Amino acid sequence: MAALQREPLAREFSANANSLDIVSRLRRNGVRLLRGRVLEKGMSAVHGSAERCPPKNLTSNKSVGRDSVEPVGNDVSEWDFATADRSEIARRRLLSIRGEPLFFADWDNVTFIHYQTDPQELQRCIPYHLDLYDGKAFVSLVAFTMRGMRPRFGGSLSALFFKPISTHHFLNVRTYVTHEAEPGIYFMQEWLSSRLATWLGPCSFGLPYRFAQMNYHRNHEHERRGKIEASAGSFHFCATLDPNNPGICAPGSLDEFLLERYTAFTQFGKCRRFFRIWHEPWRQVPAEIQIATDHLIYSTGRWRLGARRIGANYSPGVNVSMGWPHVIESIL
Repeated sequence: MAALQREPLAREFSANANSLDIVSRLRRNGVRLLRGRVLEKGMSAVHGSAERCPPKNLTSNKSVGRDSVEPVGNDVSEWDFATADRSEIARRRLLSIRGEPLFFADWDNVTFIHYQTDPQELQRCIPYHLDLYDGKAFVSLVAFTMRGMRPRFGGSLSALFFKPISTHHFLNVRTYVTHEAEPGIYFMQEWLSSRLATWLGPCSFGLPYRFAQMNYHRNHEHERRGKIEASAGSFHFCATLDPNNPGICAPGSLDEFLLERYTAFTQFGKCRRFFRIWHEPWRQVPAEIQIATDHLIYSTGRWRLGARRIGANYSPGVNVSMGWPHVIESIL
C-alpha cells in the first residue's frame, strides 16, 4: 500500500482556510499538473492544519445523518475486502489518513445500468488492471443527482462558497479496476449539468468531466426517466423499479461486486491519482431498463461494440463522505 500514500505536507495554513481559497488553489495549480505533484502539494498544504491538529472525533453532521467516527491506524489489508462488511472496511480505510474526508454530499435517485464486455477490448481503453468477476469484465452507467456538496470544515461559510457547484446531475461511465490489490473504479467518462464543476474536476481530481444538458425525473413511484444531451450524442433511458423494499447486496454476488466500491482511480495526462469515499451499503432494488437512444455511450470507446446489457439497479441514494485526491507516486 506504500504507493497509495500522500506525499509530505508542503506548507501550513490556518485550520479555517476558506473554500474560495481551496477552489482557486485547485485551479491555479492544475495547469502545472503534468510537471509533477504540484497540485498534490498545494492541496496537502491546505489540508495540513487538519492533519496537525485533527479532532478526536469527526463531528456528527445532522444534515446528512452520519455518526461521529474516530480516525484509525492504517491497518487495513487487502484481504479485508473479501469480508461481507465492505462499507465498514472502506470507512476505516478512508479515515486511516488524518484530515479525511474532504467533502460531504448526498447522492440521490441513483440508477445503475450494467454491461458485460470483452475484457481484452476493454483493457485497451483502461490504464489500470481490470478487476474481473468470474473472468468477466463490466462497464456500468450511473445516473444520479448530487445534492449539498460542502467541505467538512469551514461551516456555513464554506458551504456558501461551494453552493454554485453543490447540486447537479451526473452520468458516469465506469469500469472496475484494481491497483496495489485495492479494488476500485475507473471513470471512463462523466457528464455533468454544471459547467463550473466541469472546469474544476479534471485539474483537481483528474476526473474526465464533460458538460451536458441533463434532466432526470419520475413519472410515478416506480419509474425514473433520464435524458442527457451532450456534444458527443444523446442518451435517453427509462427505469422501471422493482416494487419490493430496497435491500443491501448479497455478499459475494455480482451486485455487490458492481455496487460496493469505495476507491476511485483516475488519470489526467500522465498523472494518476486515487481518492476514497465512504457511505452506508447501497440499499437497492433491481430495475428494468428501456433505452431510447445511446449514441453518447458509443463515444466512450470500442468496448461498447460487443457489449450486452445484463441488468440494472436503483437506489434512493446515500449520504457520502468524499476524500482528498492523492497522487499515486509509483507511476510518476
